[in-house]
Amino acid sequence: MSASSGSTRHRAPTDRVVRALGDRRAVPNIAWLEALTGRPRREIERVLRECGAFVSVEQSIRAAHLRGGRRFYAQFRAPLELYALVRLTGAREIVETGVSSGVSSAHFLLGLRRNRRGRLHSIDQPMVQRSTRLAPDESVVAVPPGATSGWAVPAPLRRGWDLRIGRSERLLPRLVAELDRIDLFLHDSRHTPAHLRFELDTVRPKLRSGSIVLADNTTTTGRAFERFADRLGARVARRGRSDLVGLRVP
Repeated sequence: MSASSGSTRHRAPTDRVVRALGDRRAVPNIAWLEALTGRPRREIERVLRECGAFVSVEQSIRAAHLRGGRRFYAQFRAPLELYALVRLTGAREIVETGVSSGVSSAHFLLGLRRNRRGRLHSIDQPMVQRSTRLAPDESVVAVPPGATSGWAVPAPLRRGWDLRIGRSERLLPRLVAELDRIDLFLHDSRHTPAHLRFELDTVRPKLRSGSIVLADNTTTTGRAFERFADRLGARVARRGRSDLVGLRVP
């Protein structure tokens, strides 16, 4: 089977789940996954084809977003890549900072469930919108009244999810102290150079060879991620032209 025919075979199921989620940004970037994992394209495409089973999950997330007034909002642009990273690396201990509606969390949890092992540890300090409708001057990551962080994550996925509410500065060091290792880390919380440096330095002692580190919205964090990569001797992989970046620990 040629690489092009493999691409065609994986696109059909992923296109279905992207349509169900309602955000075209979620079309997976295979080149990014190749750079992060070092796995062959055919293996990555095989894992992405598994996403065809998630149409009902994506529809549930989409419906929750619509009820919350987020018509064009999927919160995290690379959810299927997160699933693929969990599957391809066999990650057991996953840490993320920043949850919002829980798109990233849901796909981490889907990967762990398919692997039948591992745990997701999430930290979030939610902003709460002022009224039932999101005002033009409010952030789309604000939580609707009466909801909490991860409000769009389907209930069946929540089992075993370690969700901690509070400031990353307080909760992340405690969490890292509890863990023997961190296989996959995603920074998607406060996007300032100082805060990104703090989170990366905090998780660094528990990273191991092969661990994946991701950071979103890096246009506002200067060269903090690149400098971290330099200290590790790792290469930064950017997802297309976006400001979502990652690295694999050597």
